Amino acid sequence: MHYWNNEGGMALVTRRALAGAAAAALCAALAGCGGSDAGVPTGATATLAILETTDLHFNVRSYDYFKLAEDKSYGFERTATLVRAARKEFANTLLVDNGDTIQGTALADYEAVVKTIPCTQQLSMYKAMGALGFDAGTLGNHEFNYGLPFLNQVLGGGLEVDGVDASQKCAGAGFPMVLANVYSAKTKKPLVQPYTIVERTLTGKAPDGSEVKAPIKIGVIGFTTPGIMNWDKRYLEGKLTTEGAVESANKYVPELRAKGANVVVALLHGGLDGAAYSPTMENPGLHLSKVAGIDAMVMGHQHGVFPDTAATPSFNLPGVDHKAGTVNGVPAVMASSWGKALGVVQLALRWDGSKWISDKTASKSALRTIQTGKDAAGKAVYVDADPGIAPLVEPQHQAAIQYVKTPIGTTDFRMSTLFADVGDPGAIQVVNQAQQAYVAAYIQASLPQYKDLPVLSVSAPFKSGFQGAADYTDVAVGPLAINNAADLYLYPNTVYAVKVNGADIQNWLEAAAKRFNQIDPAKTTEQALISSFPGYNFDMFTTPDVQYEIDVTQPVGSRIKNLTYLGKAINPAQEFVIATNNYRATSGKSFIDKLDGSGTIWASPDANRDVVIDYIRKHPSITRGANGTAQSWRFAKVKTAGAVVFSSGAGALSVAQAAGLKNVSLLAADDGTGKGTSKYAIDLSQ
Repeated sequence: MHYWNNEGGMALVTRRALAGAAAAALCAALAGCGGSDAGVPTGATATLAILETTDLHFNVRSYDYFKLAEDKSYGFERTATLVRAARKEFANTLLVDNGDTIQGTALADYEAVVKTIPCTQQLSMYKAMGALGFDAGTLGNHEFNYGLPFLNQVLGGGLEVDGVDASQKCAGAGFPMVLANVYSAKTKKPLVQPYTIVERTLTGKAPDGSEVKAPIKIGVIGFTTPGIMNWDKRYLEGKLTTEGAVESANKYVPELRAKGANVVVALLHGGLDGAAYSPTMENPGLHLSKVAGIDAMVMGHQHGVFPDTAATPSFNLPGVDHKAGTVNGVPAVMASSWGKALGVVQLALRWDGSKWISDKTASKSALRTIQTGKDAAGKAVYVDADPGIAPLVEPQHQAAIQYVKTPIGTTDFRMSTLFADVGDPGAIQVVNQAQQAYVAAYIQASLPQYKDLPVLSVSAPFKSGFQGAADYTDVAVGPLAINNAADLYLYPNTVYAVKVNGADIQNWLEAAAKRFNQIDPAKTTEQALISSFPGYNFDMFTTPDVQYEIDVTQPVGSRIKNLTYLGKAINPAQEFVIATNNYRATSGKSFIDKLDGSGTIWASPDANRDVVIDYIRKHPSITRGANGTAQSWRFAKVKTAGAVVFSSGAGALSVAQAAGLKNVSLLAADDGTGKGTSKYAIDLSQ
């Protein structure tokens, strides 16, 4: 049950808060802790458990809308179980969400685009979160994917930006949303409130061990990545501006303190990057942690984990302490993605005679994962789903399932990304064909100045195993429905066309080839083929017109060999149009300079996914010969003394063989990563 104070905009009062207020009144009457707080002895201690969800991506249920099956390895309904357990364990908790919450599943698309929910109805994701009573949240970059009018609606109204009805009063998120570094171009003020102050009465212990209660004001401030201005330029240009997280923190953290915040918790929809600080950097956690007055930090966006207890932890950077769970001494967490984990910062507090203050050195951070272990057969075991979540969203869940079952065609081959890293174009080619046909048709109709330029397309294996065995596109032989097309193109990107030349194509492919580690042919021990470079950045062509080799024995930047177009060495000066997506076209400067938006000749309004769906509808009989064999690239042949290995789905060797990859073999059914994947070898000499 929720009570709203409309004058406060987003002041949510839950039963827990009402109970806290009653406790505070009792404390004031009996212990004197409301005024001079003389009843609380100096040196009393308490723990505030800050509980974080991040990058939920609308995974309310443990359900894969692509495969139309339950998947217990993720889902907010299981994270909710961890939240309830933590609340039983800790007397004082603060539950926060770190963004990228409203986009990511077919259910999200259904409620935003297919059958947009009415103003009076909460998003299913927010409705489920309401069962847990979140205290605050921030906005991730994906909150902007559906445009500002939709965001205004689902946040309850009040966004003072051009093209948006700020007076709209809708159901809203159900908890305060804070964001300090995004501003309305119209008002020059923050898009939403930069921070909120949560008032609680904490239960702690006096030095003699007796229980004490005293009030606290917890400041919560949010930050998102400035990349939103590139990734959703079509929605945001001229309407929003951003500033760096550090600049915003330096502005608003002192303001929070001046308003009485005893501790400040930063919600950073960003992670950790060792680069020098820049106001536009995507992951400024190392730098934000150094801002005076921040007591704890929750992170996200990178879909990683912190602290990381692996033998070779991620984010191995100066100032990052995985054992202590701190970033430059500030306790911090990053709770994976999709509801796979709950971040828990146990912030130690001490009563200094008049107020609670944090003791960072006595604090600790940890992740609690929904996977609890493995059974006797070695199969992963997960916490049970909170039984109260599924019924809240069941009608919408079923409606989304019916939507994604809409038939659009058939395929005579298994379309997967299981072996896309080693040359199988099976799930990539149809995406490239759809993008190429769409852009070429538009140019002929509307951009005659480019009508004589060749139109090519690049795409990447968006699902390439990062999340484990289920994280591959894998469409079975037989009927094709909307869910299959959505599996082929995971993200709600839009099609962009960029003009480049042959030299740019060479450099673009060199950047994409960072996907691979440098292999030493003389090394007799195993070498891992795949680097930490994300699969979604491994852009590739899939057309007979473009051919090239990737020499993984060479260093980054010198790997693309024998690049040809129509059978001849590509002319560095020849101009081409490349069909890609808005993300790459505007944020791909690390690939080539023209991918900073300057090379874009057309920013289409249509989603890549919808373009793929439309293409399959127009070509309903998808075949291996026509849509799954055009291999533009191969590895340069080299004999290695030891095995070159990579991971992929279990029991999938037949997929590689069907794709003609005769140089792939199975080494171990279990690769030891705990992700349910197998170890394969590739013979680079073939």
